[in-house]
Amino acid sequence: MNVDHNQPAQIGSALWEHREMREALASRNLKMVYELLQRVGISQRAIARLTGQSASEVYEVLYRGRRIMAYDVLTRIADGLGIPRGYMGLAYDETTQTALDLAAATCSINASEREEVRDLLSHAANVTMGTAVSEIAVWWQPFDRATAPAPTRIGPSDIEHVQAITAAMRAIDYRHGGGACRDAVAAQVRWAQQLLEADCTVHTRQQLLLALADLHNLAGWTSFDVGMYRIARRHFARALELAREGDDHSLAANVLYRMGRLHLHRSMPLEALRFFQLGQIAAQDSGCTITVAMLCANEGAAYAQLDDRELMFRSLGRAQDEFARSDPKSARAWVRFFGEADLHASHGVALTTMPSATTADFDDAIDHIGRAIGMRGPDMTRSRTFELIALATAHLRNGSKERGLRAGYEAVSSASAVRSIRTVDRLAPLREIASHRKANPDLQDLVQAIDSLWTLA
Repeated sequence: MNVDHNQPAQIGSALWEHREMREALASRNLKMVYELLQRVGISQRAIARLTGQSASEVYEVLYRGRRIMAYDVLTRIADGLGIPRGYMGLAYDETTQTALDLAAATCSINASEREEVRDLLSHAANVTMGTAVSEIAVWWQPFDRATAPAPTRIGPSDIEHVQAITAAMRAIDYRHGGGACRDAVAAQVRWAQQLLEADCTVHTRQQLLLALADLHNLAGWTSFDVGMYRIARRHFARALELAREGDDHSLAANVLYRMGRLHLHRSMPLEALRFFQLGQIAAQDSGCTITVAMLCANEGAAYAQLDDRELMFRSLGRAQDEFARSDPKSARAWVRFFGEADLHASHGVALTTMPSATTADFDDAIDHIGRAIGMRGPDMTRSRTFELIALATAHLRNGSKERGLRAGYEAVSSASAVRSIRTVDRLAPLREIASHRKANPDLQDLVQAIDSLWTLA
């Protein structure tokens, strides 16, 4: 594939998050990297232009297996293609291990994953209800790999440091996707958990437990966003234990919400419902109505997947009532993202997802999703991408081709700028609808645009 028509000025960042690509990058197998680029339509000429190599050098890599070892050449190639240096082990060596973890991550709903989900549900129920066997002795042990030593005595400033880093990484995740910060969050977890061995006051220790719980919560979320489901579950389980030990029901509820989101994404709505319902127990104990609203809204999404109209509307209605009684200004850091835009988005996406949705449902969905998109700023790029995908899907399911195409192309463009496997996965229903209209060349072009993002999946 050596044509050079309509080559992109910049390769979409989602491409670097695919399992096969991450494995090739981790081992610096440029032959495989270039072959994978060609598979999605990037020509040898374009590779040469972006990497600063000559056409003959690219040919040598592709067809004669030439290995490139020089650090400066590797960094030039990484920068030219837009590859995060860490993915090739050029920023810090631990990234290679993380990338290989991704390559080995469970990415299918098989018997092994079902057993894993059952174990996590059982563990989550025990922790939530306060009957779990304590494993505090292992909390300080390295979660991935050992790292630089931490202080032997800590105080409030050390806790504030962990909280500040978590907040900064969470902002990056919202805007650029989990792939933009997951490795850094995992590295921070490895370092911060050593603080559990440090001397401190009782109050400082409780604050440390909560700071670490929130950090593990974010590590689980960003791992989920790039398809590392098994690793995400481990982080979520640890986060729930720490939140429970720190006696923070609001944080425990948030962890359970994120567990539910993972399994809703994996098309496991019954399992997701159990996590959301456990989360509601913790949220009620916390007295945080905005957390209750968030969990009810997502419960509605699970009922939508199950095509249970009555329970879906009941959950969505309760979400609206709870949100109306909440005070968003007092929301904790981990739930602060959930605002009016998310409430509208939850309602619209649920209606779009429901298999038996009617024309009136789609009209309602389009209205809610449009309102959500109108409230989004650049700080919530990934959420806006999800909503554009849902908007395009609703329009096409409702028979509005032109509006569906317009939203679809905007969704693909937005997804290409976010380092998130989840956004690519979310395009599947839109692609399926468009691919069934084979007589329409415009929709087939949209299918090809979507395929350019997920060919390597």
